[in-house]
Amino acid sequence: MRGEEFNLQDRLPREFDGAGNPRVTPEVTRDVCLLARMMAANMYFSKMADLMFELSMWRCNDELRAREPYRIILGDVRDKLYNTCERARQILSKGISSIPEDQTYTNVEQFLEPLELCYRSLCDCGDKLIADGSLLDLMRQVSTFGLSLVKLDIRQESERHTDAMDAITTHLGIGSYREWPEERRQEWLVSELRDSFGAYIISMATAPSDVLAVELLQRECGVKKPLRVVPLFEKLADLQQARATMELLFSVDWYKERIDGKQEIMIGYSDSGKDAGRLSAAWQLYKAQEEIVGVAERHGVKLTIFHGRGGTVGRGGGPSHLAILSQPPNTVNGSLRVTVQGEVIEKSFGEENLCFRTLQRFTAATLEHGMNPPVSPKPEWRRLLDDMATVATDEYRSIVFQEPRFVEYFRAATPETEYGRMNIGSRPSKRKPGGGIESLRAIPWIFAWTQTRFHLPVWLGFGAAFRHAMQQSDAGGGLARLREMYDEWPFFRVTIDLLEMVFAKGDPGIAALYDELLVPDDLRPFGEQLRANYVETQRLLLQVAGHKDLLESDPYLRQRLMLRDSYITALNVCQAYTLKRIRDGGFRPETRAPLSKELLGSSAVAEKLVKLNPNSEYDPGLEDTLILTMKGIAAGMQNTG
Repeated sequence: MRGEEFNLQDRLPREFDGAGNPRVTPEVTRDVCLLARMMAANMYFSKMADLMFELSMWRCNDELRAREPYRIILGDVRDKLYNTCERARQILSKGISSIPEDQTYTNVEQFLEPLELCYRSLCDCGDKLIADGSLLDLMRQVSTFGLSLVKLDIRQESERHTDAMDAITTHLGIGSYREWPEERRQEWLVSELRDSFGAYIISMATAPSDVLAVELLQRECGVKKPLRVVPLFEKLADLQQARATMELLFSVDWYKERIDGKQEIMIGYSDSGKDAGRLSAAWQLYKAQEEIVGVAERHGVKLTIFHGRGGTVGRGGGPSHLAILSQPPNTVNGSLRVTVQGEVIEKSFGEENLCFRTLQRFTAATLEHGMNPPVSPKPEWRRLLDDMATVATDEYRSIVFQEPRFVEYFRAATPETEYGRMNIGSRPSKRKPGGGIESLRAIPWIFAWTQTRFHLPVWLGFGAAFRHAMQQSDAGGGLARLREMYDEWPFFRVTIDLLEMVFAKGDPGIAALYDELLVPDDLRPFGEQLRANYVETQRLLLQVAGHKDLLESDPYLRQRLMLRDSYITALNVCQAYTLKRIRDGGFRPETRAPLSKELLGSSAVAEKLVKLNPNSEYDPGLEDTLILTMKGIAAGMQNTG
């Protein structure tokens, strides 16, 4: 940048996980990469002894004979793997290593070259059957997992990049980047980038400059192999603007040359749902995919859509097979990338057979979507859903963001406050210390309502949308039109079916208990209104689906929920009373055990719950009880954050 020196060390984002965990620092990211390399090298090293024993023959082709016999070549591979593992271990423990880098593997090509040489020699000598055994298995593992075992995506919010760029331009004396209009930002960024140069994901991306800023920061920091930059469109307005943003970005000659015809775009289900409600978010995500695919096709860019789904319905979760089949036509095209959230990793990948089953589901659905694309929505369906989404968003925001005392009610009626104080999440519950719902992360927002069995973020807005549609019989709406959409349009059917599943897991009576114990008297009418809305929305939902009872089309799931209900209800009662005790000031030491026995019915459990915990902000027995109920309810509901 004009040849001036500028130290970015203290200016660049320190939180490499833009979802905002302050403990994810550059040092932690480096250590994770080193640990992954050490584990990968150790895994490959453990296979070399058997492979060397298997390839003990001397017969080989001229290419291999010019080097060494199989065992000597593989012995060199084994030694380099040991050095690779040991160098990573030493750097992790001491910060430096006595092993030179040239005695280790630094890229996959170096590792694969001797293995491929052995493979070719075996095939040339008529030993293809042997070549296709352990050797080919190892080559496939190396090609799949590389030397890094896993690839880390670096994620950061666009605002942090703006801070860094503003510091740079201010230092250079050319003004405040933050105060520049979008056109000037793009002009300056592109002019600087013309001098040069896993994924870097930009949360809350809103404009082309958000992407260009990361490209420039990578160049200025001397990144030898720049990460591909992935904009993440999350909030409703950003999704609506996504088409225009990518149109402008693809029109920049430098950027078009940089991406070489390939672009990845991430769409966020969590914050879009928190921002506008489930119905509007789902519909806008659908339309945004259609639009950005169209832009990419016009510019000759191969697009991969990265779905930032959570584990629960309120964050875009649900059966993966149905979710993929409900995507718009021409948006999958044999290529799909999806997040697997922490709360569902165990269920999807906890055992070897689960891994294969999960991958089979994703693969089958991806192939089926390409071979038998879902129908495109009729124009009248689009118009009706546009109107419904507008009505749903208005009702959702009128309560969540515009009702003056909603935040007070939310924090009183749910365990959100206690969740934020306890170290049980993967990241802080808020992006910023203060603020209301807008600063709260999607995970605790969904988690808190799930704990009380009310699921407000999932259903709020649907009732108003259904009523509006049913009143539009003269304008192409009405119940008959909704049922037509449900029967013929996979996207709409999946949306309704998931909502029905959530209602089957909900219980307004349990939510009423939390209100009775925890909510101030003057706020209780507000809760009663919300529960009346819940009941009415459920009634309208059943009409749209043509069902008399919840989950009548899925008796297996209905039975499983009935079996779990009594256990979850007991945990809810225990949690509600525990929250009341916490908010009333906690126990005196002499009263801890009697209450625990009263709630849990087991003196052994009670004794375990009241063990001293010097780091607890609350009475130790109360915090342990609360954490256990949270985990139990989440496990029983199969819907966490």
